[in-house]
Amino acid sequence: MTPRGATGPVVSPVSSPTALRLAGVRLPVVGTARVYTCGITPYDVTHLGHAATFVWADLLTSVWRLAGIETVTCRNVTDVDDVLTRAAGLRGRDVAQFALEQEYAFDKDMSALRLRRPGYEPRARHYVGAVQQLTAALLAADRAYLREGYVYFRGAEVADRSGLSREEALARCAEFGDDPYDGRRDDPFDVAVWRPSAEAEPAWPSPWGPGRPGWHAECAAMALTVLGAGVDVLAGGEDLAFPHHAYQAALAEAVTAVAPFARARLHVGAVHQGGAKMAKSTGNLTLVAELLREHSPAAVRLMLLGRPWPTAWEYHPDELGRAAERLDLLYAAAGRSGGSEAAGSAAVTAALLDDLDVPRAIEVALDAGGEAARLLLRVLAVA
Repeated sequence: MTPRGATGPVVSPVSSPTALRLAGVRLPVVGTARVYTCGITPYDVTHLGHAATFVWADLLTSVWRLAGIETVTCRNVTDVDDVLTRAAGLRGRDVAQFALEQEYAFDKDMSALRLRRPGYEPRARHYVGAVQQLTAALLAADRAYLREGYVYFRGAEVADRSGLSREEALARCAEFGDDPYDGRRDDPFDVAVWRPSAEAEPAWPSPWGPGRPGWHAECAAMALTVLGAGVDVLAGGEDLAFPHHAYQAALAEAVTAVAPFARARLHVGAVHQGGAKMAKSTGNLTLVAELLREHSPAAVRLMLLGRPWPTAWEYHPDELGRAAERLDLLYAAAGRSGGSEAAGSAAVTAALLDDLDVPRAIEVALDAGGEAARLLLRVLAVA
């Protein structure tokens, strides 16, 4: 059975394609490429920071398709989360219903930005059983321990491998709602993969008492269930590199003995506004839906793709004007006769396969014109 969103070579593959290089890692693929993208916690509106991550992940799969590689994509929905529970409670809403409404608004924005639907969209509440299997396996391997209804994963090595100082690592854990100084833990970097639930919190029966999954365990369980013991690319915003992706990978590796869990990682640079990272918690947001009321989806999408993907950047409204101008130049280039059509298209493809270098691909397309520009417009989904 082919999953929804599994993509074959819908663009004619280049002859003898070079393997994609991503973040310094060469990624030859035999058969199917697997991409896991950390999706939304559906408790509020979609802003440009979210959109940047998902547009880049979408482009990644398009570039693989260009090279004739079938790609299976998975983007989860974290609909079991304390932030979501609090947001629904403040509005007097049922958590599941509230999450579905927010997810609908997100899907509407992503569709407007011309993202393909992922092949799999697992929701955390449907994978609680998989989290329990993961938890039991960790306990059996002595990689976790039970204490007062909590099951903690032994995570000191995860922090050691992060490349961060101890103070930086502790601060990042705390930023995402963890409590490194929880006295039940053997080590501040141990994380809960299963937690007991209070009366107002979602709860499922388990061998360790009624409770709910930990965030890192949810993504590890969903990725393992849907895509298997390893993925080719793990994608998300740069802020997820530690602790979330580091622990997700460590949990998966602990139960499968397959390492690394991800061959490469696509950690998309943060979008800033007013000198700070765009975030719901601070309220310095530019919403996708607001931009799309006044600007074309193609211009918004090109603005998000118009720089190296790891680069953090500051959003200003004039960014959209520059993107629209660049888009008009690409349309004009596509309408004129090119020189060597094959050479121009090959150069565009080579730029995209080299770390998704969109700025270089644009310059090549503008110079070559013709089919090279038309190819780039199709791959970027801005035609």
